[in-house]
Amino acid sequence: MIARSTVTEASAPHPRATTTLFGHGGAERTLLDAYRSGRIPHAWLIGGAPGIGKATLAYRMARFVLAHGNPATSEVQLAETLELDPMHPVSRHVAADTHGGLLTLERTPNEKGVMRTVISVEQTRETITFFGSTAAAGDWRVCIVDTVDELNPNAANALLKVLEEPPRRSLFLLVSHAPARVLPTIQSRCRKLMLRPLATEDVIGAVAEAARIAPDDASLREAADAAEGSVARALALVGGGALKLHQRTAALLDNLPQVDPVELHALGDALGGSDRAALGAFVDSVDRWMGDRLRDGDANANLPRLARLAEVWEKIDNAVRETETYNLERKPLVFSVFGLLAEATR
Repeated sequence: MIARSTVTEASAPHPRATTTLFGHGGAERTLLDAYRSGRIPHAWLIGGAPGIGKATLAYRMARFVLAHGNPATSEVQLAETLELDPMHPVSRHVAADTHGGLLTLERTPNEKGVMRTVISVEQTRETITFFGSTAAAGDWRVCIVDTVDELNPNAANALLKVLEEPPRRSLFLLVSHAPARVLPTIQSRCRKLMLRPLATEDVIGAVAEAARIAPDDASLREAADAAEGSVARALALVGGGALKLHQRTAALLDNLPQVDPVELHALGDALGGSDRAALGAFVDSVDRWMGDRLRDGDANANLPRLARLAEVWEKIDNAVRETETYNLERKPLVFSVFGLLAEATR
């Protein structure tokens, strides 16, 4: 899957500071029921497409458990959702990333300020110290991994060791965009909770709240319709410019292996500059197009072509990462991507 950092960082607040959950009431009920039973599984693999609220649900669960450490209390037993008042001390500490009972593993910037492409083994080893330290009596410790897909192999093995011997009153919430690709040994130690893409109305509600725009805004409706159930995609597209770029990219992709050189130059020019939302819209459009072709039910009829597409996808992923990491010119990236795709689809 192509790197999505430019897509998800456009204007969405961090999930730790997002208190409203849209469209996943059933999954929320599953977590709540498991917790108040007193026998909650120690690890959950929360899977689904990017940008649909998986991490938001994970943080919502973490806040609830950290605020209500005893599942037998009436507050837990009578609760209808995992909602916690944003002004509650736990909510404020989680939002500020200062709660001592919560550890989050996610990609971080390197010494040059560039976002790393993986979660390192050094970060993952923090779980050993975190769960090994002495907690106050009755306190829970929660670890959120956002996302487990971004653990490098050594980091994944380090996490597995902790999952194999979970400390008492520990809870692991592993977020994944591609749960089937997670190490089988990690999968086997988790309860799986799969989330579906959001309905358009839920996307509109989530984006309106996150971006502070009116729910009846015409550009919001158009972006939500094109987002395929992803709040992150809608946030990247809302406003008009990125949406138009997405539509232009999609039109060129649908015409492959033929490429209109005039339109390709125009797309390259439109992608110029340093607009992160524009690059995010381009990357996301290519990613979705590639994913659709590789998941096509008829794709197995032409296995060599399928193999070429998978190989090209990896090359494009590397090219995108280099462009983002070294802030390279984007027009050559556009020509490279369409050159590779045109060759692979002939």
